[in-house]
Amino acid sequence: MSVIKSCMIAFSMYSKIPMPQFPWKDKDMRYVMLFFPWVGMVIGGFTLLWTWAAARLGCGNVCFALVGTALPVLISGGIHVDGFMDTMDAFHSYQEKEKKLEILKDSHIGAFSVISLLVYYLIYVAAYLQLDRWGMVMILAAGFYLSRIFSALGVVSLKCAKQDGLVYLFSDKAQEWTVRIGLILQLILCAAFILWQSLLVGSAVLLGALLTFVYYWYRSYRELDGITGDTAGYFVVLCEGIIVVILAVFTRILGG
Repeated sequence: MSVIKSCMIAFSMYSKIPMPQFPWKDKDMRYVMLFFPWVGMVIGGFTLLWTWAAARLGCGNVCFALVGTALPVLISGGIHVDGFMDTMDAFHSYQEKEKKLEILKDSHIGAFSVISLLVYYLIYVAAYLQLDRWGMVMILAAGFYLSRIFSALGVVSLKCAKQDGLVYLFSDKAQEWTVRIGLILQLILCAAFILWQSLLVGSAVLLGALLTFVYYWYRSYRELDGITGDTAGYFVVLCEGIIVVILAVFTRILGG
């Protein structure tokens, strides 16, 4: 029963999908990170559904790209975007670690977060506009799953920058090796699916996601001496942006 509750907690925390409400006990949090990537699987499913609907309805490229961009935010509730914005404010403050951690907890947004998010979505939408309706979207859909697998692996494997917050809670209560093994198995299956779609493009996407994770690891340790919930969300957003840009580049190369 605690496994089912872990799944419900994952969807309650990281999506806007309605879930039964119940008190969270320590035993119920053991496998939350194992199910966190499943939210990405749902987002990928809705992305494919929208791609099919857009083609059937004859939607233009701009409509296709804008709705496709909005879907992950609508389904996740914007929790990762919030983490991205907080992290941008902290990283660009050029303050000491303690001050950066205070900025992460501040509910107010700063200029750097707004500027960074604007630039990010301009690039994201521009890249999304380059995608064909099925060729690259299958890999993009899997990318939402992939980014969350890496993020979850970070939560149960990397050092936390502070001894409080949800990431520390999920990390501290997790059955670490069981969750890690489960996430690695999910990573293998996801990678196999992506490579099955296209060996060349899939390899580039997987390499891009891996390098993004390494950068996230390095930057979090350099700036904060560990990860937080906000930086975990920052990684998800950054990784998905890298994936859609890689797909856009290969769409143009292979299409040309």
